[in-house]
Amino acid sequence: MIQTDRTLDAKGLACPMPIVKTKKAMKDMEPGQVIEVQATDKGSLADLKAWAKSSGNQYLGTAEEGEVLKHYLRKADQSEEKEEVQFPHTITNEDLKKQLERGDMVVVDVREPAEYAFGHIEGAVSIPLGELENRIEELNTKKEVVVVCRTGSRSDFAAKLLAEKGFERVRNAVQGMAEWDGTTVQKKA
Repeated sequence: MIQTDRTLDAKGLACPMPIVKTKKAMKDMEPGQVIEVQATDKGSLADLKAWAKSSGNQYLGTAEEGEVLKHYLRKADQSEEKEEVQFPHTITNEDLKKQLERGDMVVVDVREPAEYAFGHIEGAVSIPLGELENRIEELNTKKEVVVVCRTGSRSDFAAKLLAEKGFERVRNAVQGMAEWDGTTVQKKA
């Protein structure tokens, strides 16, 4: 049993809400304190890990209890904290649609497999955020890569990771699939 200083209920919330609520809760905590974030969104595991890494806070681990994921994070002290920076290279859904017509890039969908299955951009490669680092060699560093998720939050983390790994032409689709009004395809069961 991990000793925690605060518990946050984020059950039933989808990305980006578990991160938004965690950020807000951690503002009121002292450095070194530990928060337990209870979530049911499977994507929250990769989301909170990526957020902790980008903010300087420490991701300690996750325990599963039935449908509930209990994530443990330690608040950084001021010497560890990092200023959260949004990935600077973005693309709107309208521009993405135009670029898809030209077909000169790869779309990487970093949502969870179930989200992808129920509707994705045709030709998009499904690599959930939590698997991206281990599957990065599946992507060509020379091609332009546009990263998409539901709201632009996970794809922001993914775009930063790809840039760190040597991808020079990466853009984050900031509006995400939640605002996508172009054609989508569903994965056959």
